[in-house]
Amino acid sequence: MALKLVIGNKNYSSWSMRPWLALRANKIPFDEVFIPLYTGEADKQRILSFTHSGKVPALIDGDVTIWDSLAIIEYLAERFPEIQLWPEDRARRAHARSISAEMHSGFAALRNECGMNLHRPVGAITLSDDARADIARVQQIWGECRERYGKAGPFLFGSFGGADAMFAPVVHRFRIYAVKVTPEVRDYMNTMMALPAFQEWTRAGLAETLLIEKFETV
Repeated sequence: MALKLVIGNKNYSSWSMRPWLALRANKIPFDEVFIPLYTGEADKQRILSFTHSGKVPALIDGDVTIWDSLAIIEYLAERFPEIQLWPEDRARRAHARSISAEMHSGFAALRNECGMNLHRPVGAITLSDDARADIARVQQIWGECRERYGKAGPFLFGSFGGADAMFAPVVHRFRIYAVKVTPEVRDYMNTMMALPAFQEWTRAGLAETLLIEKFETV
């Protein structure tokens, strides 16, 4: 039985993007279930039919349901150990999990002020001090990873992995809001944007026509 991934709009749903990218970039077969967000009670009930959290994404594997992006990536890492979503080395693996957890729980100002919206014309906006601090911290994380592990490959820990999937929407945020970044960070962003799975998600998001007004304010 194929895995089933329940996701929201590719144009907006940064949380859906993370496990989707982990699956697609590693060529793990899955059935995609798209449920548009904020469209009414019927679609809300459809989401609830898959997960009582009432949120996407959710991964269905037979009688197992996982309903959180980072938890899904952890599950995939255990389910498919051969793809090495986390580094094999224990210290590197701890580093990758730490920055992924930081992405999962932090950067609220960046999320709020630079919402993911692939349709938005590229352009800078005035950001708060907190958002600028978030941007500096992300660049610090990426720069440190590339300095430590760059000889192993162009992604954060050499090859594409769970940490890259967790930070993928930030690549779009930096691009969409024309954030000024260091040359090293720009190289990493270019690496991510050249990833076929990243490009596939982006094309699909740009092809969507459903607009959510509350996300079209900036």
